[in-house]
Amino acid sequence: MERKLGVSTWVWRSPLSNRSLGELAAHVATLGFDAIELPLENLGDWDAHVARDVLQGHGLAPVVTATMPHGRNLVVASKAEISATQDYLRGVIDAAAILGATTVAGPFYATTGRLWPMTGDERNSTYGQLRSNLVPLVEHAAARGITLAIEPLNRHETSLLNTVDQAFDALEPMLGPGLGMALDTYHLNIEERDIAASVARAMGHIAHVQVSGNDRGTVGADHFDWHGFVHALDLAGYAGPLCLKSFAPDNPTLAAAASIWRPLASNQDALAADSLGYLKNLQIGGLR
Repeated sequence: MERKLGVSTWVWRSPLSNRSLGELAAHVATLGFDAIELPLENLGDWDAHVARDVLQGHGLAPVVTATMPHGRNLVVASKAEISATQDYLRGVIDAAAILGATTVAGPFYATTGRLWPMTGDERNSTYGQLRSNLVPLVEHAAARGITLAIEPLNRHETSLLNTVDQAFDALEPMLGPGLGMALDTYHLNIEERDIAASVARAMGHIAHVQVSGNDRGTVGADHFDWHGFVHALDLAGYAGPLCLKSFAPDNPTLAAAASIWRPLASNQDALAADSLGYLKNLQIGGLR
């Protein structure tokens, strides 16, 4: 199956603005990508109407991602904080709808980097709270043709959802229109014992896929089983884009959040172009 290949603007810059979006969209199209991930870190960073016109002009399919920095939580937090987080996510959904995107992806449960121990009962209670607080957001998304893609993160970035199985434990009663999963190969590589089996488990609920080398660097210049992963996606029937997700090491905010302390390629353009070339060859069978 040949899918659109995309890239996150985080590979080069954060936060995104109207001006940088225009520059990066042109650059991404020139590199040969079909899709682009636009993080909306704070409402108002960029205008969805402007972004829609820019992306259409470059023939790029949009995906929107949202972030969960300090103060954004849907569980184990004050009512005010949860309400503010819901308001933010509603705004991101609305921006995605204007943009023409069908997916908003991210770890929509707790602040990234927030870690706390839980007993089994406490975890189940927290999952129940998450479902309750997601209900209005899923309804808001489904009414606009948007799917929220909830992303499990590795154990160093969250203690709540690390695996596909845990995502089912937390979300299964709600999975369907408006709610699916985002799979990120970086996190899968750390947490899943059998990645192909985890992809198969998520079949029918995979709303978005993000890719990077196992060190967050170049796809294909690493030990990850890309042939097996893409074959698993084929078997699972996932037809959406594969979006490269990495971070510029010279951006202190992103580098600290992703624990990137050294360059992962000779430069960010090389990381993007080499990943794209590998994925293209992989999809057309040249590397199978």
